[in-house]
This record gives sequence, C-alpha cells and structure tokens, in this order.
Amino acid sequence: MTHSRLDFNEIAASEAETPKKYPPPFSLRLTHEERAQLEAEANGKPLGAYIRERLLGDDAAPRKRAGNSPVKDKEALGRVVGALGTSRLSANLNQLAKAVNTGSLPVTPETEAELAEACREIADMRADLLRALGKSPGDGPS
Repeated sequence: MTHSRLDFNEIAASEAETPKKYPPPFSLRLTHEERAQLEAEANGKPLGAYIRERLLGDDAAPRKRAGNSPVKDKEALGRVVGALGTSRLSANLNQLAKAVNTGSLPVTPETEAELAEACREIADMRADLLRALGKSPGDGPS
C-alpha cells in the first residue's frame, strides 16, 4: 500500500496535532539563596517534588517514582554482564553454526562435553539475569 505525498503530509500533520502526554515543563529562576533555602527545606526530597507539594498540597497529582528500574539484584546483573563481557559466546556460536552448516563439526566426546559446559554456563547466566530482574529462575520458557 502506497501513499501519495499529499497523504503522507496529511498523516504527518495530523500526528503533529495530537496532544502530548504531558505539558511542557515550567521553568522557575531562583537566586542562589532561594534555591539553597528550598533545598534545605526539602531535606533530601527532589526539589521539583518538594515545590509541587508546597504549591499544590494534597491536590498534587501523583508522579511516577524515580528509579522504577526492574533490576532487583544489581550484583546478579553485574555477574551476568561480566560473564557476557568476558565470554566469546557470540564468536563461538558463529563458529559452531558455520561448522554445522558446512557439515564439518566433529562430534567427539570432548565436543559434547564442551557443548554441555557451554549450556550450563548459559543456564547460569539466565538464572542470574532472572534473579536480577526479581524473577524466579523457574519462570518463563526453558
């Protein structure tokens, strides 16, 4: 299905007219002293949240929480990323795929053992990644 230039321009114009999710931010200039005073009163709370709370009180709409990251266990995620960084997994998989496609993959007990070890390492990385995301290693497809 093709569109003429006119159709494309009309579609682009109508998409540009759709209202945005949030209004543009509001800027407020403060002196250094005013900002220091507000930061002290905020007592560690984000300054924007503190100002909204002071201005709107209970009428302030709830905001998305900062740091809404799905990562539950950063140490486990670090292990996975480290293991992926030090592995030659992609190069090794590419070599295996090439050998399989050319029919030159020798199936020896050593090859089978290495493949089984690679599968165990990948399973360990998967389990660490799932734990880092707050899921049980038994979740999802195997």
